[in-house]
Amino acid sequence: MKAVEQIKLPIAKEMELFETKFKDAMLSKVPLLNRITYYIVRRKGKQMRPMFVFLVAKMVSNGGFDERTYRGASIVELIHTATLVHDDVVDDSNQRRGFFSINALWKNKIAVLVGDFLLSKGLLLSIDNEDFDLLKLISIAVREMSEGELLQIEKARKLDITEDVYFEIIRQKTATLIAACCGIGAASVGAKNEIVQQMRKFGEYIGIAFQIKDDLFDYTDDKIGKPTGIDIKEQKMTLPLIYTLNNATNEKRKWLINSVKNYNTNKKRVKEVIAFVKESGGLTYAEKIMYSYKDKAVAILENYPDSDYKKSLLQMIDYVVERKI
Repeated sequence: MKAVEQIKLPIAKEMELFETKFKDAMLSKVPLLNRITYYIVRRKGKQMRPMFVFLVAKMVSNGGFDERTYRGASIVELIHTATLVHDDVVDDSNQRRGFFSINALWKNKIAVLVGDFLLSKGLLLSIDNEDFDLLKLISIAVREMSEGELLQIEKARKLDITEDVYFEIIRQKTATLIAACCGIGAASVGAKNEIVQQMRKFGEYIGIAFQIKDDLFDYTDDKIGKPTGIDIKEQKMTLPLIYTLNNATNEKRKWLINSVKNYNTNKKRVKEVIAFVKESGGLTYAEKIMYSYKDKAVAILENYPDSDYKKSLLQMIDYVVERKI
């Protein structure tokens, strides 16, 4: 059995029902919109974010559940899907998970409007049901994701990212949405604010480990659906590269910055950069940091009694750091 299917077992019924509720949450009176959202639903990914919502909700309430949990999962997935649709427009990307992106099939204007529609649907789903605590959690995530993207763009121009700035970027860009999933899961079943915040922190740690794992993929030869060296080509400052820059001689540092700024589309030069980062211990260092965040996430779960839901969350943490894609 695949790892993700194994993780899903204790919430299999909830995930099945969630699919129906998620489709309903996207319904519109505009036939074009329904055609596009039907296409989105058909090419769904692993649905890790709703899984976090359900598993955390079940774990903190000892197997309890609430209709609000389904709404929380739908809100998260609507907002996440909206950001992916907008990202594809911003990145001028024609593919997403091996399928044509919305902008490739229906052009940028429609893709932007579809993203806006999904965003509004997510916000209205919480407002219409007076789930204001869930709305606050997802709104914080939306704000931080935007700030993280803009901070990364600003810093990429100068390539002056320190480790502290890097962690702030990935906390906002990637980790904040997983933090929102876990916080929403806890809040949806009426958990105390202290537990909601603890679960947000749990999600944040996993999100940071997830992004560092993605950074490491840039230096692997495995077929992972993302070309090796793509982050270098896009002038993204990842943890292995930042570590290497910080520990290189002045001469090598200048060569690295020059390579990333001016030779990022030169395949030979990109390969040389990848080789230098590996030789300099950049990957080993990034892995060590990734596992330290994994350990922090595991430590939070130690506060909860053993259950199938806790076991699945522990498997989820393992999956995040051991995955091949």
